[in-house]
Amino acid sequence: MAEVAKANGVQFVDLFPTSQKLFAAAKSPLTINGIHLNAEGDKALAAVQFQALFGQAAPAVDAKVLAAVNDKSTEWHHRYRTVDQFNIYGQRSRIKYEGIDNATVIGRELANRDIKAANRDKSIWAAAQGKTLVADDANLLPYLSVPPNRKEPVPYLSGEEQLKHLTLPEGCKIEFIADETTVPELINPVQMNFDTKGRLWLSVWPNYPETTPTTKNFDKLLVLDLDPKTGKVAKSHVFLDGLNCPTGFQFYKDGVILIQSPDMWYVRDTDGDGKADWKEKFLSGMDAADSHHETNSICYEPGGALYFSDGVFHRTQVETFDRGAVRNTNGAIYRYEPQTHKFSRYVPYGFANPHGRVFDYWGNDIITDATGNANYFGPGFSGHLDSGSHSGYPQMWNRPSRPCPGTAILSSRHFPDDWQGMFLNTNVITYQGIFRAKLSPGSEKTKDASGIRGETVEPGLVKADNTKAGNFRPSGVAVAPDGSLYVMDWSQMLIGHLQHHLRDPNRDHAHGRLYRITFPSRPLLTPKKIDGEPIEALLELLKEHEDNVRQRAKIELHKHDSAKVIAATQKWAKQFDASKQADAHHLLEALWVHQWHNVVNLDLIKALLKSPEYNARAQALRVVCYQRDRIPDAIDLVVAGTKDESPRVQLEAVRALSFFNGADTAKAVAAALTLKDSKDQYISYCLRETMKQLGSLPEGKGLVDPKALQKPKDIEYGPSDKKLSKADKKLYDLGKEVYHREALCVTCHQADGKGIDSFPDKSKPTFGSYPSLAKMTGYPTNPWIDGDPTRAIKLVLNGMYGKMTFNGKQYGDVAAGQAAMTPLGQMLKDEEVAAVLTYVRQSWGNNLPPVTAAQVKKAREANKGRTAMYTPEEILKEHPFPTGK
Repeated sequence: MAEVAKANGVQFVDLFPTSQKLFAAAKSPLTINGIHLNAEGDKALAAVQFQALFGQAAPAVDAKVLAAVNDKSTEWHHRYRTVDQFNIYGQRSRIKYEGIDNATVIGRELANRDIKAANRDKSIWAAAQGKTLVADDANLLPYLSVPPNRKEPVPYLSGEEQLKHLTLPEGCKIEFIADETTVPELINPVQMNFDTKGRLWLSVWPNYPETTPTTKNFDKLLVLDLDPKTGKVAKSHVFLDGLNCPTGFQFYKDGVILIQSPDMWYVRDTDGDGKADWKEKFLSGMDAADSHHETNSICYEPGGALYFSDGVFHRTQVETFDRGAVRNTNGAIYRYEPQTHKFSRYVPYGFANPHGRVFDYWGNDIITDATGNANYFGPGFSGHLDSGSHSGYPQMWNRPSRPCPGTAILSSRHFPDDWQGMFLNTNVITYQGIFRAKLSPGSEKTKDASGIRGETVEPGLVKADNTKAGNFRPSGVAVAPDGSLYVMDWSQMLIGHLQHHLRDPNRDHAHGRLYRITFPSRPLLTPKKIDGEPIEALLELLKEHEDNVRQRAKIELHKHDSAKVIAATQKWAKQFDASKQADAHHLLEALWVHQWHNVVNLDLIKALLKSPEYNARAQALRVVCYQRDRIPDAIDLVVAGTKDESPRVQLEAVRALSFFNGADTAKAVAAALTLKDSKDQYISYCLRETMKQLGSLPEGKGLVDPKALQKPKDIEYGPSDKKLSKADKKLYDLGKEVYHREALCVTCHQADGKGIDSFPDKSKPTFGSYPSLAKMTGYPTNPWIDGDPTRAIKLVLNGMYGKMTFNGKQYGDVAAGQAAMTPLGQMLKDEEVAAVLTYVRQSWGNNLPPVTAAQVKKAREANKGRTAMYTPEEILKEHPFPTGK
């Protein structure tokens, strides 16, 4: 670098020797994670840089200049790393809503960001000269107005009024806790958590989908003190203000880890006034291409790592100290150890928008993809891949509706015994409420013995009459310290980025709700004292039934010195017998405390690997996987797991094998192949993915048979038996890709084309959710796509709403909570429309001729003046069904 700089006449400063001296002399760390400088490191290195560049000692930092620079940098950051880039620069940027697109409107905002940055640059120069110049933004360009795409009034019920339109199972009671009238900052809550003091924290997002250059009321982190007798808000305060899209947070030691893409921050209150006054950036590089897909829903695993996710359109690239840049395209779940700063892709998958993940009592995780409300058993598809992503993984629960912004496990003895461990799944369209699903181990008969399965429990936990309480959008649910359930309500009438302009004036910036569900015939729990408790008392809390208590106890333990915690934990664990099933979970919690504090306890691991409880053996293997770099012969422990009698343990072993490389590769391949004949759907899937990873390694070449990577041909959808030409097959393949894009056809009509003919409201048995595109019984094809393709083309281009009867079920009644078909004409090119219709007409039993781009172009031209969606009557008048069909 020095030679190139000299050859081109560019000044070059070699910081390496001087930085080495700085690090050697430093009394405290100068980096966050070994490579990224912290605030002290910035100060130290800045002085060295100044000396090298200007040949004189650096002057003292001028507080006024620093403040002016930070003010400009904030504006520039909002411009350079603007949120919703896919909707500003990408495929959706030129979709017109009432005649105006996002690129034009937000483009004007970005121009004003440039002007504001330039105005603040003048303030920097003035401050450097000892003057004061307040930035004058009078020269901003006028903002562009956006007409609403919903002309009728948008009514909002108050939190109290909404209660009348919510129904719950017998024995349950729901209470209004707060809304924007009682807590003015409670607007658009997006995540909530209870801290070790029993306070409820919420991330609120009044500026959804993002702030504007003239925003005055920013997004916040809000703290609610709850009355222990009534559960209502006794007082509230703002812990952190000035945020933009704070889509997730979690407690860490004496502070909070906060997501504000592209960054993850650790923020603390150091003077005890209840407000954040210190922060340090832990990670950077999470993409924010779409704010309702950006990094969200932070949760802990039982062993102390944090999990969070982002969705489609994203291009995340995080620089790490140990693995270089960790990159991901589109959706993924990520795993991050704040104690060690290790960051990795946990599940790279073809997600649309993963927006929920939970861990059950035994540490099994369920991952939810919000858009389609697809729910997955985490262990089976979280094996390691150096590159690429997983695909085609089976779901563990046949959910009744979509989409889902938040999930939870019901772990509270305040509720009935047979409710314990239920999976709670919030929904915000069609069914506006919270589903319940009973979780149980899989079986050999259903080929999922290595996992868990969900079964819908009727009725749901809460359901709104969406014809009267349309703004009820439950975005999350959490168990309180007293065992009750708190439900946060996003409270929006407009849902979706694609369906409405980012700046549609009907997007709500003024409402939010909080409710509490109890079971009055059963006593509330006595909240456990956690904050400030000694180590020994906190360890005793790890025996508690409630997941929430055990997690908060471990968060509190992390405030203590790790050496003292580990010594006390090892002493505490001696009271338990590893050979007793009743003691298995207590010992597992002891192991998780070790993992939380980044300590290996091989004796405890080996004891748990012999436990009579298969869940404990599986989780011990999971710990081996993540501590394998410090466990001698870790590969042998994992190989032994493939021979375990339990399919759950076998699955965990096969998953762990994907993380090994180098000299262990051959042993990992051989061990995995011992399960090649497994009929279990999770083991067979995980085995294929593990073999794909091991076969990609230099040491794995020639060890993996490509046939072992082939998926079983249990079910195949399309093409039909019609022989397609090369050109038509290419069109078909493109159509398959378009069909499965996020928020397009697959979201409603499903991967098998059959839609969802059930309706979440069981009082309406003749209603369906999304109509089928597949062949109909007693008819050679589907009449909506048969005959002249112009009918189907127009529906794709313009969409459709209104009541229609199809195969004995009613669809399209928006007023009754049913969905309309979204117009896609502005999103898709002629070839893409032709391709997706070709795919549909050649799949799921349909056998119809391909559609051409020329046919789409002709239909588009004929309809170029039309902006309204079709009703069923209109489209059938223009293009009736084929005679006699």
